[in-house]
Amino acid sequence: MDLSALHSLISDLQRRVEALETATEALLASSSEDKLSMVVMSGDLDRILAALIIATGASAMFEKVTMFFTFWSIPALRDPDKTPPPKDFMSRLFSWMLPKGAPALKLSKMNMGGMGTAMLKRLMRRKKVLGVQELLHRAAECGVQICICQMSMDLMGFKREEMIDYPNLMFCGVATFLAEAGTSKVSLFV
Repeated sequence: MDLSALHSLISDLQRRVEALETATEALLASSSEDKLSMVVMSGDLDRILAALIIATGASAMFEKVTMFFTFWSIPALRDPDKTPPPKDFMSRLFSWMLPKGAPALKLSKMNMGGMGTAMLKRLMRRKKVLGVQELLHRAAECGVQICICQMSMDLMGFKREEMIDYPNLMFCGVATFLAEAGTSKVSLFV
């Protein structure tokens, strides 16, 4: 092989290596991270339990777990012992009509005027299954981040001051959550 053919071959190989490096960088930039992102929309006891069980279990599998509470799930995060600041009429109606914290959540099916919820809670205690408040505590210990949708809070008249004390709690918009979910290995909707 003559010298010019060798230079041509080396140049061609360099171009191919550069193209592979560029393609690899693009793949790495668009690849998902070791994260789980979950939208929690339902405020039903059974669905909140399921979401928290999944989140705490996932914390052992993923580097980061983020839960985005929106609309009807937000009342589960209200602290029943806190008194919110004054609210307008519509906000007071939402506060009155929606559950005030985890203890007030009801089942999505077979609630039967509260009997079904009481039966499930009794059965959970007997079988030593963690309730919502205990699961929230466990989620905090596991580093699960909870984001509360600011727009939903504003719409329903909820105030930050009436939410639970949770170490990894933030208030954000859907764009913030979507940016997080866009790089997650797994995204769920409950």
